[in-house]
Amino acid sequence: MSAEPETEIEEELPLQELPLDAWHRGKGARMVGFAGYHMPIQYEGIMAEHLWTREHAGLFDVSHMGQLAFTGEDVDTALENVIPASLRNLAVGRQRYSLLLDEEGGILDDLMVSRRPDDIYMVVNGATKYDDIGWLIEHLPDEVTMNLLDEHALLALQGPEAVTALSRLVTGVEQLYFMDCAGFTWEGHDLWVSRSGYTGEDGFEISLPAEAAAAFAEALCAQPEVKPIGLGARDSLRLEAGLPLYGHDLSPEISAIGADLGFAILKKRREAGGFIGYARVAQEVAEGAPVKRVGFAIEGKLPAREGAEIYAGVQKVGSITSGGHSPSLGVPIAMGWVDASQSAIGTALEIEVRGKRIAATVAPMPFVPHRYHRKPS
Repeated sequence: MSAEPETEIEEELPLQELPLDAWHRGKGARMVGFAGYHMPIQYEGIMAEHLWTREHAGLFDVSHMGQLAFTGEDVDTALENVIPASLRNLAVGRQRYSLLLDEEGGILDDLMVSRRPDDIYMVVNGATKYDDIGWLIEHLPDEVTMNLLDEHALLALQGPEAVTALSRLVTGVEQLYFMDCAGFTWEGHDLWVSRSGYTGEDGFEISLPAEAAAAFAEALCAQPEVKPIGLGARDSLRLEAGLPLYGHDLSPEISAIGADLGFAILKKRREAGGFIGYARVAQEVAEGAPVKRVGFAIEGKLPAREGAEIYAGVQKVGSITSGGHSPSLGVPIAMGWVDASQSAIGTALEIEVRGKRIAATVAPMPFVPHRYHRKPS
């Protein structure tokens, strides 16, 4: 497996430091530039960290993400005019996956939004957070106040044993189900905890004051189930889970429907509209998207990387957006965009890798089943 993640590494300086920068280095992390920050790509190795997370619990530092809080008069309606999430029926302690769309319906970012007792809390991608903030300032009314919680860290504890480890430190988190969120305290510090993540595993994301992050991370890693995990394994885990990465699998050229993210737009909002980018959503719901995001099972051992071209005979029909070796399955996997006519499960195609064509088949995602802790029906 490549030592580098599929995520694009940035070399421009200066890079900012995460609140846990010294902690990562003390744990032996190899640091790289990503999304404008020094970030840990690996500690003991991507393969080992990936498999540990699938079997136990991995601690990820995602403090580069943008944490935003919204308050003000009729904040629900204001945000619903900008994003396609349904907020007026979002209960305190629940969160939803949503998107930020441009006027043409292209994806500017994907995000999580939740209702806290006193505000609406949103987490956006680190590489786009300042562009997102500018877009939101431009399109939200003056009555809505937006705060960037830049003095907070964000940690993700992921894996089947995450609940065992976290509940020793924070009593009550075991009562949360997937996409539930709530406030807790640890050592006098306020935490906002959601049962969610981006690995396909059960787990939690924890927002907390930056000054408490190192002590909290150390307390978690003192649990026998937990090890620190880097950016490389985070990328391979989310690929196995069939989860798109903004800037690679998602972009302004891509639509929500083509990206197979229509679930993020509830039926009522699809019908009523009233949000930026609605016209394209409505058109593609009715007519279908011209291109679609799909998964690929690849024959042989050679992985297909981002940018590799996809062919049906002599005709180019798409390109790979994420790809690599699957540590869990022991085979290469990928996702990419193809013409809708070539998107059916089981379609046989070819991918050009290193000057040769390799056989690939459109495959269902996720490649590894999700194991979220869902509330019983």
